[in-house]
Amino acid sequence: MKPGIHPDYHPVVYRDRSAGFAFLTRSTATSDKTVDWEDGNTYPVIDVEISSASHPFWTGRSRLLDTAGRVEKFRAKYARKRG
Repeated sequence: MKPGIHPDYHPVVYRDRSAGFAFLTRSTATSDKTVDWEDGNTYPVIDVEISSASHPFWTGRSRLLDTAGRVEKFRAKYARKRG
């Protein structure tokens, strides 16, 4: 790798406050906020809105849509135009 052209790649904590979930990884992202991690070190922390701990797809809490009602509404709407 050429020296001086790559961003700093360092440990960062990503935290999902809504789910109370955080994980330590490496990233080029920076933050002014810090957090004391489980290993006793202090790392920059980046707060995210949604993570795998709070996303409906990954948690299995997705909403079920009323597809039967939509289909019936569609059929009724276009049945009036036909005849």
